[in-house]
Amino acid sequence: MLKLTPILLAVLYALAMYRFSVWRTTRELNARSSELADARLKQLTDKLATALDLPRIRVNIYEIAPVNGLAAPDGRIFITRGFYDRYRAGEVSAEEIASVIAHELGHVALGHSRRRMIDFSGHNAMRMALGMILSRLLPGLGMQIANFLTSLLAARLSRQDEYEADAYASALLVKAGIGTAPQKSLFEKLERLTASGGGPMPAWLMSHPKTKERIKAIEATETRWQVD
Repeated sequence: MLKLTPILLAVLYALAMYRFSVWRTTRELNARSSELADARLKQLTDKLATALDLPRIRVNIYEIAPVNGLAAPDGRIFITRGFYDRYRAGEVSAEEIASVIAHELGHVALGHSRRRMIDFSGHNAMRMALGMILSRLLPGLGMQIANFLTSLLAARLSRQDEYEADAYASALLVKAGIGTAPQKSLFEKLERLTASGGGPMPAWLMSHPKTKERIKAIEATETRWQVD
């Protein structure tokens, strides 16, 4: 009987984790979300839908407190209750919420949502395989090194996805007649809205790019549009 290698074990683990992660995420979202019903936001999502030649864009409220937006692997768009409450309190404008929806639509259109789930499973498998190998060479340190290296890779890939979704959102917002001003103003607010009280993480370990870098990238895209 052939002996399973760490690599083969990691592949099997990744497949199992992917299926489990999709099932768990879908179950959680189904249990804790409902369709968003807001007249002003619907006006803006209708503009986005028209720009994309879609009949409508359904947005769901995910009943958790953190300020966030997300795109599920099945393509559904969610705004958290915490984010919506900030909008209702006047801390975030309807146009800024629309920019979040446009950003999450970018993740869906560019295939990030499904790939992220695959990447998450793959990174866990890589962490396990690398940890097993390094632990033989560096007992007591191998798993820590594997965790650090795979976290760096995951953060880098996530930041690239964010830049791409930002660019997609910028183009969509302009086409819909909303413009990129709300997108940039929201970035300036997000650090305050999501602050946890701790010190900032190094940029190379953050899953999202720094605010100034995201705004700079959007403005660079706008400059290219003007030249073209």
